[in-house]
Amino acid sequence: MTEQPHEVIWTLTNAVIPSSCLHVVAELGVADHIADEPVGVKELASRCGADVDGLARVLRLLAAYGIFAEVEGAYGHTEPSRLLRSDHPMSMRAFSRMMGLPVFSASFSRLDHSVRTGSPALEQVAPEGLWPYLQDHPREAEIFGQAMTGKAAADIAAVLGGYDFSRFGTIADIGGGRGHLLLAVLEAAHTAEGILFDLPDVIDALEIHSERLTKRAGDFFVDPLPGADAYILMEVIHDWADAEAVAIFGAIRRAALPDATVLIIEGVVDEEQADPRVQTLDIVMLAVTGGRERSPRQLAKLLDGAGLRLSRVIETSGPMRIVEATAV
Repeated sequence: MTEQPHEVIWTLTNAVIPSSCLHVVAELGVADHIADEPVGVKELASRCGADVDGLARVLRLLAAYGIFAEVEGAYGHTEPSRLLRSDHPMSMRAFSRMMGLPVFSASFSRLDHSVRTGSPALEQVAPEGLWPYLQDHPREAEIFGQAMTGKAAADIAAVLGGYDFSRFGTIADIGGGRGHLLLAVLEAAHTAEGILFDLPDVIDALEIHSERLTKRAGDFFVDPLPGADAYILMEVIHDWADAEAVAIFGAIRRAALPDATVLIIEGVVDEEQADPRVQTLDIVMLAVTGGRERSPRQLAKLLDGAGLRLSRVIETSGPMRIVEATAV
């Protein structure tokens, strides 16, 4: 049934309600307490330390969206709700927890600041910015790291299916976090060597044991980057404003081996066809980091400013696109 115009506005105005329910259920770990068979609400509430009636009403709403299935007063899994389990290989539980953290929810409640000024609303909550905030709040930083790992796990298959990495000898993942993407790339490119570059506190916390992967700690705004045949930047450039993005590209250009390739993997804006997933993430960047999702034309301009040239944009089976660039 087609929604009436007022219903469209009503639904979008109240979209914060089901998303808040999702944040709460993820934080409580409800999905972890449901295995193959439905579990009664009373038992779930006991396991999660929740009020029976409150949890029942939240689960009823989520079930209306296809997250969990109600079966005679008990709740079982659907394919989406299984992604809220901590042990799912593509778990989205941490991502839902992250978006419910006070530093994020308070930022979105002050989105008007970003719209009026162009500055991240998060700075009204954490004046020093997101990255220093996370360094000072290890619990939130751990959830953030888990969220990025989980989200990327859902995108990696599409990336590997969309690009052949086997022609590269050395691949550097810049700002690569826990190495989930680089490890998958090395699994697909059997002869390649990998270099994972990220901040010292990220690198020091990693327990990766691979003979073909080298960890390198540093700050890409300060420290020299490693030399490589290919550079991967997955959801890194969109975190930054234009000047910082050019600085990152410039650091890569200075370090790159001859004929190196730069691969920017993120939600690239299609100027001809709207994609709500990309546009939504663009608002997250506006409110939280001060970065943005960019079109190929915008990325080409930034790359040119660093001595790199956009060569092609590659579609994947998911929301990510791969922008390939080479040295001029």
